[in-house]
Amino acid sequence: METGATLIRGARQLLTLRGKNAPRRGAELSDLGLIQDGAVLIRGGIVEQVGPTRRVENLAAARGAAEINATGRIVLPAFVDSHTHLFYPPAGERGATPESAAAAIRASSAWLLEARLQSWLDAMARHGTGTVEIKTGCGPDAAIETKALRVLAGLSRFAPDVVPTFLLRIPEEASEEEAARIVSEFAPRMYGRRTARFADTLWDHRPARQELFARYLETAAAGGLPVKLHADAPGCAAAAAIAIGHRAASVDHLEHLRPEQAGLLGNARTVVTLLPAAALYSGGPMAPARAIIDAGAPVALASNCNPHLTPVFSMQTVIALACLEMRMTAAEAIAAATINGAHAVARGDRAGSIEPGKDADLLLLNADDYRQAARSLGGNLVHLAIKRGRLVYREGKVERPA
Repeated sequence: METGATLIRGARQLLTLRGKNAPRRGAELSDLGLIQDGAVLIRGGIVEQVGPTRRVENLAAARGAAEINATGRIVLPAFVDSHTHLFYPPAGERGATPESAAAAIRASSAWLLEARLQSWLDAMARHGTGTVEIKTGCGPDAAIETKALRVLAGLSRFAPDVVPTFLLRIPEEASEEEAARIVSEFAPRMYGRRTARFADTLWDHRPARQELFARYLETAAAGGLPVKLHADAPGCAAAAAIAIGHRAASVDHLEHLRPEQAGLLGNARTVVTLLPAAALYSGGPMAPARAIIDAGAPVALASNCNPHLTPVFSMQTVIALACLEMRMTAAEAIAAATINGAHAVARGDRAGSIEPGKDADLLLLNADDYRQAARSLGGNLVHLAIKRGRLVYREGKVERPA
């Protein structure tokens, strides 16, 4: 009898990431909720049951379910890429000035901008990303930022899920008077439109800007929009302190944080989002992930995907880089790329783990042990990608010449 259910059975390793509804930190970051020979029952796009195959396949609810055989493979949650710059600057603007990049967006149709973004989103889906955050950051131009947010909102019908973030970019050359006007007048107009899910900004270490950043975070939060903070410049400990003080959802980058400064992050609710691919491409230092984790901070991993500066769309590559360059373990990196990434974009109640009641966003990998993810640099282990119970990618065969 057809039930409309799907049973994924026989997984060599089922990584559930089940646990409390909060970012994982310390020893929790290494607990993958692993089930040997595991199974997942899905109904209506939602996870209904999780457990050992023998138990789940014998449930009355599993009778008549369509089956997916995961024998010899890993099943885990789809990745959550919680920090990208896919929108700005637009494709074809390599080396462009902010003015020319903005002009290119102004001249492009919404349809063309959406199509270019979708090609990147398709590549992400093939490599296992189920949810992706995309920032605007076009500068203090209301028409262009509005266009950006409208395009990002239009991507809601595709996979992966898109989380739009308004990124306030204050021009470096702006006078203090102009910067103050941007923060007090322009920014509220943008996040007041309720299109974005987060308000973010690029931190500037100049003392005169600190009060402005604090005001920006305060007004955005008071308007009901959760906040984030870019902290990719020297002296970023001050940015981390500001982010934590304003209960930001995440503080991102921190490549210039000194290991001895990691303690200030330890008891915070703010997720620390690390971007190893960004450091690799810039040639700068890697964030001190080991010190941050050991201090007890909740750590997420993201790609920083920017078609021009950091063209990395695979979270598998990000996980491998975190293990190779940041001394994270495979378990820590997987948790950081799934459940903690979900909490960094306020999706921890829907994504990032395989638990009853959550969206059925999951992957089948061509691997028999999760530690292989730490060595998969540049490859694609995804055999199947499932989004809300629907198959969105299946590994294809290679056609041989006649």
